[in-house]
Amino acid sequence: MGKINLPTLHDDELQSICYTPYHVKCHGEISIRIPLLDVYINFIKNNQQYRYLWLSQIISQLGDWFNLIASATLISGLTGSGMAIGALFLARLLPPFLLGPIAGVVADRFDRRKILIISDLLRMVIVLGFLLVKTEQDVWLIYSLTVLQLSISAFFEPARAAIVPQIVERKDLITANALASVTWSSMLALGAALGGFATALFGVTIAFLLDSLTFIISAWFVSRLTYNATVLPQERTDDDADGGWQAFLAGLRYLRAHPPVLVVALLKASAAIGFGGMNVVELTFAEEIFPIGSDSSGAFGLILLVAGLGTGIGPIVARRITGDNLITMHWAILFTYIVSLIGFLLIGWSPILTVMLLGTFARTIGSGTNWVFSSSMLQIMVPSNYLGRVFAFDIAMVTLAAAISTLWVGWAKDNLGLSPHQISLALGIIPFIGMIGWTVYMMLRREA
Repeated sequence: MGKINLPTLHDDELQSICYTPYHVKCHGEISIRIPLLDVYINFIKNNQQYRYLWLSQIISQLGDWFNLIASATLISGLTGSGMAIGALFLARLLPPFLLGPIAGVVADRFDRRKILIISDLLRMVIVLGFLLVKTEQDVWLIYSLTVLQLSISAFFEPARAAIVPQIVERKDLITANALASVTWSSMLALGAALGGFATALFGVTIAFLLDSLTFIISAWFVSRLTYNATVLPQERTDDDADGGWQAFLAGLRYLRAHPPVLVVALLKASAAIGFGGMNVVELTFAEEIFPIGSDSSGAFGLILLVAGLGTGIGPIVARRITGDNLITMHWAILFTYIVSLIGFLLIGWSPILTVMLLGTFARTIGSGTNWVFSSSMLQIMVPSNYLGRVFAFDIAMVTLAAAISTLWVGWAKDNLGLSPHQISLALGIIPFIGMIGWTVYMMLRREA
């Protein structure tokens, strides 16, 4: 809230108040600021279809973070190996990359609402299998089930991203994506905090049961969605009549023919190669350097809590500054690399947990803003009949970059003897390169 100056307030002045998305102005000296939160509240109230999709996201992602912390804690406790932990995150990253081509075509060819529902129900069954893991000899089952779960998620995410422009007006796309990011961040913060402490207090069984339950609730909310799922005749192309492989190649040809779209579709990947390996680093910080309690779950949950705050606050503040202007959004992308670099440097230097958390906050402000703005730019730039394939490519590149980063961090921890501080500093090279590359790109685009 900003300040309110009310020298004299008469009835006729009260009737003259006028509203904008961010503030209220009255005649005279009256100026009443409305919180930016109201923009998102009003958006949710006025868009019933997006509200169902949003509620589905809240429920399922809350369970996801319970699952991740329980799985990571279980593997860490049973093996104590950096490579074993890295393999878990690798198992979560590779399926979307490998299945991306198929998932993108499916999202563009079939009813996206049905894809979401089927994905939720299948994952509900799969996560119950985690309850069978009891000893170190059962660790292979964690990897197998994780691959199955994330293989289904590979179909879910492109369909969810592509369905947004079908239920949201173009002028509201950035608001919708920012809200999705805030929700992801909030569920990361809440789910990580609750999941970390619940796992520490009650064990992993409760976490896996809750995760399974959330998929049922998520599927119910998605089933309430109603929208026109048919591609309009003017949006169809000759490629739509081809087979699945040809449709996938058509998506690649579209990206090659539209270099600005290709560059934007690689933005998340440029950030993911930096933050992917941080999952292993953060767990190492929590377990070996800044432990809370008897294991890593408490500190790891706290780190993810701060990460959730960063990824949530960053896009909100950035959108407040840029609005829906594509030019200012390009400048905001440059800001994401700068603030991410600062975050990595703080983590690499951190002598105490507080500094490490501050660095995590800065790093995730950058990655969260990058994610929201790049998604919004794609939804604005790409026609609906290609959107599923473009987002599948986008997600595939993110997972590939994050997988490479995760694999390297796990290997460096076990074979090079690098500390988490040293690994964090090494990963800071990535946002520095991204900052230089994006600056060059904006200069070339300005000259073109």
